[in-house]
Amino acid sequence: MIGRMSIPGRMPGLNEYVRAERANRYAASKMKREQTERAGIAAVEQRMPKFPGRVEVAFTWVEPNRRRDMDNVAFAKKFILDGLVRAGVIKDDTPRYVAGLSDRFEYDAASPRVEVEVRSA
Repeated sequence: MIGRMSIPGRMPGLNEYVRAERANRYAASKMKREQTERAGIAAVEQRMPKFPGRVEVAFTWVEPNRRRDMDNVAFAKKFILDGLVRAGVIKDDTPRYVAGLSDRFEYDAASPRVEVEVRSA
């Protein structure tokens, strides 16, 4: 079984998260909550199937430009995985349920987004 979804726009990276965490005691927590909800809503709206067993998750990070480091961008997978759990798409994001993660990077100034593919492992 395979499920695909797209999250429009750019997600915050590690640098933005750390900056928020240092700026205000609750800012990073708010950012995580908002981004996790954003990913969960995308999963529900795009009718992602529910996976009862182990999965592999592939992320395609479509950035508007090459300014951010790949590892900084891919940090947002934490928000997305937690959103998939919250939406009931996957049972948990532990190794018991997630067999592997992969990242690809593309660039499109007109349509930045994150494309997520979940497939049974």
